Parts: sequence; structure tokens; C-alpha cells
Amino acid sequence: MYAVIATGGKQYRVKEGSLVRVEKLTGDVGDKVVLDRVLMIGGAGEPKIGRPTLGDVQVEAEITAQDRAKKIVVFKFMRRKKYRRKYGHRQPYTELKITKITS
Repeated sequence: MYAVIATGGKQYRVKEGSLVRVEKLTGDVGDKVVLDRVLMIGGAGEPKIGRPTLGDVQVEAEITAQDRAKKIVVFKFMRRKKYRRKYGHRQPYTELKITKITS
């Protein structure tokens, strides 16, 4: 069975036991998280699609890591103008292990 969840402005397809990196959520490593914005579930028979969400379905997960992604280098350049700007950015993320999909 799989589910499509929405968190942090993005959508993720998850199944039990999978690891997924989402936008930063509050909590420490080892904490349990319940994701209730489930857009769709499927895999066993006919899929259920929410309008926009399924109210009776929840996805339970455990936080396995709170970290920052690899650095992204942003370089701005205008030729013949002596204009160069270089800076970087590291986006924080939360890694979740999906433990249970309840329907």
C-alpha cells in the first residue's frame, strides 16, 4: 500500500518502511510524527483519491535525521560590467521513516 502526502508545499509518494526527506519539521530524532494531509492511497484494490484530502487516513512516521542538504552555489555574473556575486545556501531537511499508513 502506498500513499501520496503533502507537506512543506510538496507532494511525496510513500509506503511503509520507506525513507523520505521533507522540508524541516519540528521535533527531535526519534520523535513520532503524524501526517494527516493525505491526498491519495492505493495499492490494494481501487485507489482512494481525496478532494482535496482524505479525512480518515493518516500516515505515521518517525524522525530519523534533522540535517542540512549539500551546499548550492549561486553565482551571478554580468559580462563586461565587473559584476560577480557568489554565495551559497544549505536547505534544512527532516528525514522520515514511514512506519504505518492507517486507512
